[in-house]
Amino acid sequence: MRIGIFLIVAQFPDQKSEHVLANALELIVAAEEAGFADAWIAEHHFMSYGVCPSATTLAAVAIGRTSRIGVGTAVSVLSTQHPVALAEQAAMLHHLSGGRFTLGVGRGGPWVDLEVFGTGLERFERGFEESLDVLLGALSGGRVSAAGEFFSFREVPLVPPTRLRPVVACTSPPTVELAATRDLPMLLGMHIDDQQKNSMIAMYESHGGTAQAPHMAAAVAHVADSTAEARNDLKESLPRWLKPGLAGYIPVDNREPPSRDISAYVDFLTSVHPVGSPDRCVESIMRTSEATGIQHLILMVEGMGDHRRTLENIHRLGAEVLPQVSG
Repeated sequence: MRIGIFLIVAQFPDQKSEHVLANALELIVAAEEAGFADAWIAEHHFMSYGVCPSATTLAAVAIGRTSRIGVGTAVSVLSTQHPVALAEQAAMLHHLSGGRFTLGVGRGGPWVDLEVFGTGLERFERGFEESLDVLLGALSGGRVSAAGEFFSFREVPLVPPTRLRPVVACTSPPTVELAATRDLPMLLGMHIDDQQKNSMIAMYESHGGTAQAPHMAAAVAHVADSTAEARNDLKESLPRWLKPGLAGYIPVDNREPPSRDISAYVDFLTSVHPVGSPDRCVESIMRTSEATGIQHLILMVEGMGDHRRTLENIHRLGAEVLPQVSG
């Protein structure tokens, strides 16, 4: 198993976003010291759910603060930026990190970000395939050009040149099919269980995907002396983040904003994922691996909403869980 951490860079009530960002860097350093394989950073805009608007920027600073741990984006949103500009950033990080950087990309959502950045709802609804293909062309090690609906430009060299294959966040059948036809590995979210992961992997394979690089999955992780204590910790803390955080997803058009039963969602997260005693966390990780074949998990460790407690969670996971699941 390859185990990393997943940082949403979550802002809980009464926290300042600049402090949350600074703390995220400390968490990545702590994860390296604790033996985690990698650290993955989420991108969000205009909301407290996650306060990192540029996962590549935070990744760059983290790379400069560490020496061994891999650093990736989970994910950089293609619908709100130019794929060649993102490819340039990824190429720089790849070279400057000595190959420690991995680019993860996603479609994003129909949020107000599309209005603010001027890319429009069409880029989200119809443009992801074209955006991904332009990105892949730019990361093919040579020159890139485009002649499509959303991108049209003469051939130019990517500077610095590099060859990278991104990971693609998949939450819907069209994105699964797209990842499969490009033979790109999937990142599966923490909102689905093992059975749903298996369904998405089967769908991927039915479209011809072979995933030469392994698929990944995100999971909530919190360790305590007992499973009851760990679950109670998160059932108390997570709603304080999720309720205002999820309200930050504002549609760009007049569609209904998303809604979720917060209590039911927290019950799901604490029962499905490695939340519990060290033995319970090990059992959960191995169960997912055996049930799905996924060998790379990234653990969302920020669930307590307290920096000291998150550092403690990372250290305990590193000392009491990782040795039993990592190869």
